[in-house]
Amino acid sequence: MTHDAPAYGLWSLVVLNSAVFLMFAFSFFKPQSARDWRSFSAFAAFIVALFVEMYGFPLTIYLMSGWLQTRYPGLDLLTHNSGHLWSTLLGEKGDPHFGVLHIASYILLGGGFWLLSSAWHVLYHAQRRHGLATVGPYARIRHPQYVAFVLILLGFLVQWPTLLTLLMFPILLVMYGRLSVNEERDMERQFGAEYLRYAERTPRFLPRLSANAIPPSREA
Repeated sequence: MTHDAPAYGLWSLVVLNSAVFLMFAFSFFKPQSARDWRSFSAFAAFIVALFVEMYGFPLTIYLMSGWLQTRYPGLDLLTHNSGHLWSTLLGEKGDPHFGVLHIASYILLGGGFWLLSSAWHVLYHAQRRHGLATVGPYARIRHPQYVAFVLILLGFLVQWPTLLTLLMFPILLVMYGRLSVNEERDMERQFGAEYLRYAERTPRFLPRLSANAIPPSREA
């Protein structure tokens, strides 16, 4: 098979895309504490691993090449479109960039970055006045920034799944869960009863669908 342009080995695109997305996320998140840097570093590792396979070396395609060639004999594994494995596995036809999954990934990515930006704006002003962040996204959930990271990671997984990022995703979920618990302990020590009242009425990760619902427990 012939190829009009190389789909991989484009290491300049690996560096460029990784830098753009990380700087974009950094501008919204602005890590300050050691905990912030751990959560951002884990996010950065996921992003770099993703773009290495998207434009550098397609490790997942390489490892699955035997099965893919047997299951989809007409599939050209060296094209960029073949990297959109969900589209291939689900039997979607046409350019995957215009498919439902790709559109869904953009919605998740856009929503994640919007939530990250909104949460940081509220948190920044709360920190300046040495108070709790309880408005905006923080009025619905206690950890909107971690939820934003998960939405972004999920958006990339929908768009371009790899074995490494699929393995990293549940590890990051556990990591963010533990970081949120540690963060809450710090907030409880710092703000005492004020934070306990906030935690009692505000879910940790998933907002309540009804404003009249019974307030969740602190471990919601």
